[in-house]
Amino acid sequence: MNAVLSERINNLAVSQTLAMAALARELKAQGKDIISLSLGEPDFNTPDFIKEAAKQAIDDNFSTYSPVDGYADLKQSISAKFKRDNNLDYKPSQIVVSTGAKQALYNIAQVMLNEGDEVILPAPYWVSYYEIIKLSGGVPIEVPTSVASNFKITPDQLENAITPKTKMMWFSSPCNPSGSVYSEAELKALANVLKKYPSIYVVSDEIYEHINYTNSYCSIGAIDGMENNTITVNGVSKAFAMTGWRIGYIGAPEFIAKACTKIQGQVTSGANSIAQRATKAAVEADPSVINYMVEAFKNRRQLVYNLLSEIPGFKLTLPEGAFYFLPDVSAYFGKTIKGKEIKDANDFAMFLLAEANVATVTGEAFGNPNCIRLSYATSEELLKEAIKRIKEVLQ
Repeated sequence: MNAVLSERINNLAVSQTLAMAALARELKAQGKDIISLSLGEPDFNTPDFIKEAAKQAIDDNFSTYSPVDGYADLKQSISAKFKRDNNLDYKPSQIVVSTGAKQALYNIAQVMLNEGDEVILPAPYWVSYYEIIKLSGGVPIEVPTSVASNFKITPDQLENAITPKTKMMWFSSPCNPSGSVYSEAELKALANVLKKYPSIYVVSDEIYEHINYTNSYCSIGAIDGMENNTITVNGVSKAFAMTGWRIGYIGAPEFIAKACTKIQGQVTSGANSIAQRATKAAVEADPSVINYMVEAFKNRRQLVYNLLSEIPGFKLTLPEGAFYFLPDVSAYFGKTIKGKEIKDANDFAMFLLAEANVATVTGEAFGNPNCIRLSYATSEELLKEAIKRIKEVLQ
């Protein structure tokens, strides 16, 4: 039946994180005791003050179509949030609210990329960047990193990746999947390269900005000279435990914001009205209201680091943000364990699922084929048990 479908969909890869989560659910339904460390989803409930705002919105009859680019007062609140947290000056006319940051990224790719335009992707990168860029006619150009470089690219690597076809660079900080956070000095060094090429635009995915253990945060768009070439992507899914509410937003040069509104108007129209009212409460709140979540993630990070460090052959960094580890497991490639040959990270992840009943995601999906990704957005009890199982099965 593939011949009936478009080349576009036939050439599109399935999201590996969602595929592994679905497989884990399937095995659980069959009665297997699966611990899933595959999805990046906080295990906290949405804070009560946000839920109250949503209930109020229902009572206030926010039940009609919302403006395509978001409610005016929400965009005003997002503008204030950008200034408060990121020192970014985006007017409401430069902001577009979408159905999750994923739609925001898709909008950007669709309105910015022509066939053959190159997009630099520091690897590892979030799983959907690659396919969204490809789907929009762009050519992803991977720039590899490793545990040794703390999964960050250097200015020289960036310079060497730029060609006459380079249109954009996409990256996340804190990074999904590595947890790395670019410091202000590191971003300034990259910005110094980019400023030499005023036709290159940067997508800065900052969805994990508040889940950050470095005590400082810098947005590349706030660096002098980068404001007109940066599109800042954010949302409420991760920091406020609102993954199911599906609200993301961008701050961008006005002509890009208008273009994103134009495409959104033809594809989905405005984002969910009730979720937007809840988001207004979230972005207006002082970020300290989620400190209890960040502290819990920080404690789990240390626990997981200590436990993973005890597994022979695992090479890892101590992540500076988000809630993931990206251990290099290439020491196991070429080995046969329990009668199963481990050729690569895909084999390794499937081996852990089959033999340890632990779901992880292959690093290949994120542009780092030597690694697997584990999420620690679950209880300490489950994390201890999962890593115990991994350690035992590898012995």
